[in-house]
Parts: sequence; C-alpha cells; structure tokens
Amino acid sequence: MKITTDACLFGAWLVNEIENEKLKMKNALDIGTGTGLLSLMYAQKNSSAIIDAMEIDEETYEQAKENAVASSFAERIQVIHSDVKFFMFIKKYDVIISNPPFYEKEIRPGNEKKNVAHHQSGLLLSELPDIIKGNLSPAGLFYLLLPFKRNKEIMKILLKHDLFVSKIIFVRQSPKHNYFRLMIEGKLKQRDQVETRIEEISIWNEQQQYTSEFKDLLKDYYLKF
Repeated sequence: MKITTDACLFGAWLVNEIENEKLKMKNALDIGTGTGLLSLMYAQKNSSAIIDAMEIDEETYEQAKENAVASSFAERIQVIHSDVKFFMFIKKYDVIISNPPFYEKEIRPGNEKKNVAHHQSGLLLSELPDIIKGNLSPAGLFYLLLPFKRNKEIMKILLKHDLFVSKIIFVRQSPKHNYFRLMIEGKLKQRDQVETRIEEISIWNEQQQYTSEFKDLLKDYYLKF
C-alpha cells in the first residue's frame, strides 16, 4: 500500500498533541493499520507505548508485520490479523487511532485491495464509534482521519454515541485549495466539557513549498527536512 502525505501528517499531529499535553498514553489500538505507518510513528515518539495494530486484509497485514519486525520497536507493536468487529479485546486503550473507510457510499473501483482499504464494507464509519466507546479507557483519547466532505456526518454519529470532539483540524493542500481532510481528537463524553478547538493547516504554501507548520510536525520523520 502507498503511504500518503495526509496519513503522515495525521500521525505526526496526533503524536504531537499527546506530547504537548504530556500525557502518559501506554496502550494504543490502531484500527485498520494498513502498512503500520501510524503505529510506527507513535512507537517512535513514545518509548513506553504498547501498540495493537489491527488489519483485516491478509496481504496488507503481512506487510505491516514485516514493517514492524524490521523497525526498532518490534517488541512493542503487535500486528493482528482480524476483523475489529469480532475481536475479543482483553484490555482498555489509552489511545485509539484510525484512518477508517473513506468512500463506503461511492462507486467501488475495480482494484480489490483498494476496495477493502478505502471502502471497507466490513466496517462502516457508523460502526466505528461503538468500537471506540467499548475499548477506550475513561481518560483515553481517540484520533480519526476522514475526508472533509464527511464532516457533518461524523459529527452527528459521534454525538449520537456520546463521544465528545475536543479538537478538529481542517486540512487542505494549499491556501488556494478547499479542505480535503479532517483530523479529529475526541474522548468519552464527560460532565464538564470545554468548547471544541478548531484549526486548519495547509501542506503547501503558495510557492509550492511545504508550510512551516507542516515541516514542524514532520521534521522528525522526513529525512529531507
């Protein structure tokens, strides 16, 4: 599977958020890990992290497992080949991260691998909140990367399941482009809630160079920086 720029940005952002808050998040669950990118980024910056990286597609699971074993964090990343909807969890997680299905309501492409990765008929976006709610620790956080066009839909779904969105980052390619991704931080709904923080970030500036905000987040992961 190809590693995308927005996925790299998402991983760097969520790790940065946890670091800035000085939160001790040990147990993490990566739902639909793909190549294992997010798990590897999290393990790199959190030396105490124990990560369960779950992937339903067998070939992709093998790739993620290979990537984890080849890393310096192999003993802290367990890659699991399973459908998250039927997996028997034995612990709660401090962090749940997911780059879930993008296009479940659209015409599916002919490529079956891309069909599973992007449409994921086995896990609908509407089913994800129950999995998060059932496996997140009381003080835990969840992070999601979604298409911007599903903004209103996901907010309604999370509200319906009593999940509170604490931060939203709208992502666009450049200041000239419309938003195309949505990065969310959330938690279990509590009695005293603060307002949702809303920000935005551009990957490129008007000169087609990476923005300073993007470079600050990715400097520990991109060799070119």
